[in-house]
This record gives sequence, structure tokens and C-alpha cells, in this order.
Amino acid sequence: MSENMNERQIPYKIYLEEHEMPRRWYNLRADMQNKPAPLLNPGTLQPMTAAELEGVFCAELVKQELDDSTAYFDIPEEILSFYKMYRPAPLVRAYCLEEKLKTPAKIYYKFEGNNTSGSHKLNSAIAQAYYAKKQGLKGVTTETGAGQWGTALSMACSYLDLDLKVYMVKVSYEQKPFRREVMRTYGASVTPSPSSETAVGRKILEEFPGTGGSLGCAISEAVEMAVTNEGYRYVLGSVLSQVLLHQSIIGLETKIAMDKYGIRPDVIVGCAGGGSNLGGLIAPFMGEKLRGEADYQIIAVEPASCPSFTRGKYVYDFCDTGMICPLAKMYTLGSGFMPAPNHAGGLRFHGMSSILSQLYADGLMEARAVGQTEVFAAAEQFARVEGILPAPESAHAIKGAIDEAMKCKETGEEKTILFGLTGTGYFDLTAYEKYHDGKMDDTVPTDEELRKGLAGVPQFPGNEV
Repeated sequence: MSENMNERQIPYKIYLEEHEMPRRWYNLRADMQNKPAPLLNPGTLQPMTAAELEGVFCAELVKQELDDSTAYFDIPEEILSFYKMYRPAPLVRAYCLEEKLKTPAKIYYKFEGNNTSGSHKLNSAIAQAYYAKKQGLKGVTTETGAGQWGTALSMACSYLDLDLKVYMVKVSYEQKPFRREVMRTYGASVTPSPSSETAVGRKILEEFPGTGGSLGCAISEAVEMAVTNEGYRYVLGSVLSQVLLHQSIIGLETKIAMDKYGIRPDVIVGCAGGGSNLGGLIAPFMGEKLRGEADYQIIAVEPASCPSFTRGKYVYDFCDTGMICPLAKMYTLGSGFMPAPNHAGGLRFHGMSSILSQLYADGLMEARAVGQTEVFAAAEQFARVEGILPAPESAHAIKGAIDEAMKCKETGEEKTILFGLTGTGYFDLTAYEKYHDGKMDDTVPTDEELRKGLAGVPQFPGNEV
């Protein structure tokens, strides 16, 4: 593009792509003084090598996973071309919500549901599918909770002519049939997990008969399927550092837009399950905080039914229920913890991103756990005035943002609040129906249930619960 070209002559979409869509992902780990602890081989308790990880993951993704010093990674042109279908994503000021709450706070949200898959998950799905295709693989396997990740990956794999096998958490498979059918429409094979298809699935069914499953169960099955089938690798939609790297485009875009208009958020809120959207949204802001350039209050909001941050332990644990994956140091409830079948399926993971876990342990962010019914009350309040029906996962961030706005109403402070609206809830209407009919509960695990889950954490020197 000519530097002398008058900007008014440039089509608006191209202008946005050139000026507001990043061409590089940001690796937050490069600015962390305390780096996330390395993944460990559960057999040797030594850091996982690239060779070991490449038996499960694509080679290029392994490089990204292990690199904690390179600050920026160029986004391949093929991925940028795909991003241009729906990026840059809208940054919206919630004027109507502000008026409804009668708060002096200014509320902004980054809307990541403005694509066919309906959530932020597509940002990493196309990247991981691209590297799998580039490696010459036949296909990939994965797990999905609420179905946003599975939907996004099925779209990406269809675009690149890759086979996809999805293990969907059983309770979500039953609660969210429409999202399941979108995956099948894109050509994916979808199996409720735990299933009898895999050895680990059969073992879990024997130990927990009638279980609704968990992300930990589905991960185990997807990994087993990948390592036992030639030409396949496993891809993950959250938790891993490579995923947070890809999702940094959310925060980078947000910051570009805010800087353009001289807006500085005081409070940044995101829902927390495995960490992909929260890590992506806060990445450049946390980078400034780590470098001493600015300060922000960063809040992770998680379900009280699966409170990894707020009631978990910061230790090495398996990322999967079947205990076949590497050990990650993270806030965890134990890989054997079976969360209640709430409707925020994408947040029903027993652990948390190692990056976010380290930041939380260092006191650089805070966490709150909220009940399911109050989350849906916030979702409904938002939908009625802002016109978007949010996913149950996203509604946790909405709840956190509303709480902060109401504090401003009480104190008279004019804070600027930013939150991540990670996706739409149009395939979650069964959950909204239960909320409206008064059939939704607020199950919270007992201390005994948490002790039982944590009892399975690997015991070795320095890793005692």
C-alpha cells in the first residue's frame, strides 16, 4: 500500500485490517520475571522435551509452547487472511447498560462472538489447524466443553480439509444438541465423553458410573485417540501457553482501539475456565503492568461450582482425568474432581493456565467465584439492554463487570471497566429456559469433595497439597 495514498481512498475494511488488526501474536511470558513452571514428564518428573511433546502436538506448536523468551510471533499470511473474515472484532461501549445501572462507570466490552463459530475460540482453532495441515497430518483430535471450541475447530478443519474427532463433555453433549450439530455440519465426528471408545473412557465410566463427564475426561480420550492413530495429533482449546499466545490478538486489538481514542481501562474482567480468553484479553495490559509502564486491576471470574483459583491448590497436577498428559503447575482442584453439571460447560475444568496461575500466585491479578443463578441474572440484564444474548461462560465476566460498576455507583468513582464478551448464547437456550423456569441450582462443592479431588494430586517432594 502506498504511503502517499489518501486514507479516504482506502476501503474501510482494508483500512481496519492495516491499522487495527495486529500482524503478530504477543507472548506474555517474555515479560514475566517469574516464568510459568515447565510441563513435567509424569514418569521422570523432568521438564518435557520437544521430542516428547511432538508425539502429541504439532511440531510448530511445540516450539511456541516451550518458548518463554520471544516476545512476538509473526502471524502467517494464511492465518491473517482467515482472520480478515471476522477481525478486527468490535470493541463496544455499553451505553445502555451504563444507563440501566445508573453508574458513573464507563463500561466497554470486546465482542468475540461476531463469527460463524460464535466465540473467541476460532482465533486459536485456525492457527492450530493451519500448523497441523502444514505438517502434513491427516487430522486432529480434541475435547470440547460447552462446544464453542469444538465448533470453532470443526470450522477451521473444514476450511483446511482436515479430519476432526471431537470428544464432547457428556452433560454438554446432552444439554447443547444444536452446537453438536453445527460441528457435524462442518464434518466433525462428535462423541459424548466419557465413552467406551477408548481405554481411558471405559476406565472412567467404571469408576464414575453415570457421570456427566468433565473436560479432564474428554482431554484424556482425545489424547489417547491421537497417539494411537497414525497421522493425527491432539489440539487443545485452552490452558496451554500456545493457546494464550494465539488469543493475544483479542487484547492487542482492544488496546489498539483504546489507545486510538485515548481510553485507559482501570478494571479488566474476564471469565476463567482454562484461561484462553482471559489470558488473551489481558495480555498486552498485563505486559505493561509487568514492565512497570501502567497498572490495572485484573479480575478473573469463575463458577463457584468449579473454583480452581479461589479454592484450588497451586501444585503440579495432571491436565486430564485419565492421568496420561504431562504435569502442569497450576491452580487445580485435582484431575479427578468431577464438577457439578452446570451450564457454563466451557468453565468446567479442574485446573487453570500455568501462565495465569503464576500471575495469580504473584498477586498480579485477583479472582472471584460466582453462583450460576446470579450469572444468568446478569446475562439477562445485559441481553435486555445491549441486544446480545451472551454465552453462559461470557456471563461470568458480565457479572464481574456489573459488580464493579455498582461499586462505582456507591462510591461515585468514574472508573473505566473493560470485559471480554467471549461468545453468544443462542445455542444455550436450554440453560436460559431452566433459569426462567426456576429449575436452575447453585451447586457448590463441599470441602470434603474438594479434598477427595485433591487427594489424586501427584505426591513428590515440593508438591505436597
